[in-house]
Amino acid sequence: MIRLNVFIQVGAEKRQEVVALSKELVAASLKDNGCVAYDLFESATRPDVLMICETWRDAESLSAHEQATHFTTLVPKIQELAAMKLEKFNF
Repeated sequence: MIRLNVFIQVGAEKRQEVVALSKELVAASLKDNGCVAYDLFESATRPDVLMICETWRDAESLSAHEQATHFTTLVPKIQELAAMKLEKFNF
């Protein structure tokens, strides 16, 4: 399995838009083949930090997700509005 923690840092003025785009990404990604879990979290201590936590069955599932229309459309929009940092774990 593969776990991705995607940290998103966004200013207050663009936060609502990033949250809306992220929720759209989560809803679509949960339907992807091989998606075990996909959720959006908000920091309790830093209002400028969000995190998407993803778990994938295997590398093939993750690769297909990264080529899906919802990913290739929504992720660039989020990247235009916020800084993103990725942590990847295999287990």
